[in-house]
Amino acid sequence: MDLYEAMRCAPTSRRFKPDPVPTEALVRALDNARFAPSGGNRQGWRVVVVRDPKTRVALRDLYLPGWRAYMERTGGAAVLADPQSFDAATVRRVQGANEYAERLDEVPVHLVVGVCLGDLAVTDAQLPRQSIVGGASIYPFVQNLLLALRGEGLGAAMTTLLVPAEAEVKRLLEIPEDVALAAHIGVGYRVDPWPGQLSRRPVVGFAFSERYGEPLG
Repeated sequence: MDLYEAMRCAPTSRRFKPDPVPTEALVRALDNARFAPSGGNRQGWRVVVVRDPKTRVALRDLYLPGWRAYMERTGGAAVLADPQSFDAATVRRVQGANEYAERLDEVPVHLVVGVCLGDLAVTDAQLPRQSIVGGASIYPFVQNLLLALRGEGLGAAMTTLLVPAEAEVKRLLEIPEDVALAAHIGVGYRVDPWPGQLSRRPVVGFAFSERYGEPLG
């Protein structure tokens, strides 16, 4: 698959077939994702591949409190409670996302992605705002992994809603204390057909020339 094609048609997948995912496909995806950039080339990513049904149930149970809190915070709970008050597209989107969360244990493969804290260069730690720079050493790897999975014909859904349960997840998966939870990726073969191209804002809406707000080109 062409790189640009993969970038344009790698959607979040929330409905999966029960078919098992070959280990060879996961290894190929991870083998290619590891070429992502990271601060100082420290390559601090760590991935636990979960396929055991009981562990998947445990991860679902840890995921759901964070998911339900997110739904309350973003208004998704109101959509579920009174779908007639919202447009059909919004209802479909929220219901699909909620079904994914509630049935997370049915997703064939869970990739729990962590990062070694000692490998992060958090250059914005002293700024008077929320720190974001530390993610630069893990999320390029996560995006590489999502694209690699797409290249293997596998759907994926990446979220960070398992992170609030980090302590419990670490105990469950025996993750060392110096590894922080960064993402959860559900993986499997999609039920729905692949889209030809995703819907996104045009370049003129976010890229500027020389000064913020100045048109590019």
